[in-house]
Formats: sequence, C-alpha cells, structure tokens
Amino acid sequence: MKLFEKENFKPITRFSIVVPFRNEAENLPSLLYSFSQLNYPRELFEVVFIDDDSDDNSVSIIEKFPSLSFSFQIVKNERKSNSPKKDAISTAIHFVRNEWIVTTDADCFVHPDWLSTFDACIQETNTEMIAGAVSYDAEGSFLHQFQQMDLMSLQGATIGSFGIGKPFMCNGANFGYTKKLFMDVDGFEGNDAIASGDDVFLLQKAIRLFPGKVHYLKAFSAIVFTKPLNDWRALFYQRVRWASKSSSYMSGFGKILALIVFAGNLAIVLSFFLTLFSIFSFWNWYLLFVLKIFVDFLLLYQTGKFIQPRMVRHFVFSNLLYPFFSTAVAFYSLFGKYEWKGRRFKI
Repeated sequence: MKLFEKENFKPITRFSIVVPFRNEAENLPSLLYSFSQLNYPRELFEVVFIDDDSDDNSVSIIEKFPSLSFSFQIVKNERKSNSPKKDAISTAIHFVRNEWIVTTDADCFVHPDWLSTFDACIQETNTEMIAGAVSYDAEGSFLHQFQQMDLMSLQGATIGSFGIGKPFMCNGANFGYTKKLFMDVDGFEGNDAIASGDDVFLLQKAIRLFPGKVHYLKAFSAIVFTKPLNDWRALFYQRVRWASKSSSYMSGFGKILALIVFAGNLAIVLSFFLTLFSIFSFWNWYLLFVLKIFVDFLLLYQTGKFIQPRMVRHFVFSNLLYPFFSTAVAFYSLFGKYEWKGRRFKI
C-alpha cells in the first residue's frame, strides 16, 4: 500500500473529535496539548469528551487546561450496554455538531497535521470511513518493547488486509467516519453485549454494507501515538479484552487469519514442551521458531518503515515469549474475566 501524500487542499471538513475517558488525569494533559497544536482552523473542529464515571480530577483538568482555543464539551456517558466505550460513542452521537466523527483515546497524542491529513484524504477519495495507524511511544524496557512489537504486528496485519482488499480490523484510537454512515449501519447494534470492539465491529459492518466507502490512511502525519502499559497484568487483561471479540468477527477472512495465528503459536508452545520430554526433536522446534522469526521480521520490517518506532529492541526474546503469552491470552479469553478501567467484565 502506497503512502498517502497530503495535497495543499483548502480545509473544508468539519470534525467532531470524540474522546471517551475514565480516570485519565495522568494522560489527558498530553492529549490536550497535542489538540492545542493542531494545524487546523479552530472553527472547523470541536472536541466532545465523554466522561465514563471518572472519580479523579480528569474533568477539572480539561476545564482548567490553559490555551484551549477550540470548542469542547464534556458529556456524561449514558450506560446502556456491557460496553462502556460503545455507550460513550453512542452518547456522543447525540451531541456532536459536525458530520465527521474522529475517535481517539485519552492516553494518546496526535500529530499537528492529523486533521488536515484526514481532510485531504476525504477530499481526494470522497470516503466515509477512515482507519489510521497507531503506534506506541515506547521506551527501552522489555515490557514496552514487547508491546511495541506486538502492536506493530497488528498494524502490519491491518495495513496488509486493506492492501489485499479484505480489511477486518482497525484501531479506535485513530478512526473516523461520518455520522450518516454510523446511522446507516445501525451503530453498534448487534454487538453491544461485547465489551470491546467499538472499532472492529463498526468497520466490519461498513465493509459488508458499503465497501467502497472505507479507506485506510497510510500517512506519517496521521499516525496517533499512545502510551504502553507499565505492568504485565494490565497488559494481559488488555490483550484478553482484544482477543475476546475475535470469535464474533463478521469477517470470515479475519476469523481464518486469527485461527492460523493461534494455531502457529500453539504449535510452537506444544512442541517446546514435547521437546522437554524428548518426544519432539529440539532441532525441529528450533526450525519452527526460526521460521516464525523470519516471517515476523518481514512483517515488522515493512510496518516499521512506516510506523518508524523510536527504538526496536529485544526482537528475538520477544518472539520467544510471544507464543506463550498469546496462547495463554487466547485460552483465557474463552472463559475468563478481565479488569478494565477498574471494572470487571465477563467474557
């Protein structure tokens, strides 16, 4: 997929940026500052913050943040389903003033040309849904680098699926669509019992009903950066939340690919333990592992040229750990519970 080159279009698209948040006092200042640096006419965008029952000072941070020269609203989330984030976006739909909705997360920060790049893409392609890239602002620790390579692999799969005309995933931290399209696909109806998937299910609905209206925006200035988690338990639960929605994919290609990836990781894990009991040859396991590293390197290398992470470390050790981590996440996501934003969810 080629890089999108932003032309010098006159800005015309009116955006409503929707930011659901819950207890994000630590992260909101970075996001607010990045919004204040946007190179986009202030009269052409607003920010709608959806407060999902925060009990910290997140709201006051937004209200008192200096130099917010753009229009913004803070709205209380109306909980109606098992998915707080879907409820937040559905709530925001009733308050947004503009036709184009762009969602991001409170622990992110955006490029100054983020909206202008979206606007150029809209003017050039006449699309009604745009998926964009997300990357970690990761430090050098193993935990951060492990998350970065995991996210890079997901971004690579996303870009690749769009490239072959079978998109099935995206990231709600960098996702845009028209209010009309949201209404035309009946929003989150049919999957609001699943806590996660505000992005993926909406994309898959749009692909099924209006495939010509969906576009991937591959542009450096459209990448949104987010912060990695700082403990393994939180990371495990986050990945369980992500994995729990895969069985409900509407995309047959997405389900098949998820099964192939799971089968590959499970094969490495099982063969490792069989090797310990001398049932399976160590060299056969080694060749299987080398093959995985080779495939992962090709994918991550191509994705990395676009995402351009600040650093890439611990590649081999991350690849060694990942099959065990991924398999544990997959099995746990079939029957376990997980925590998210101080709440417990059943799968």
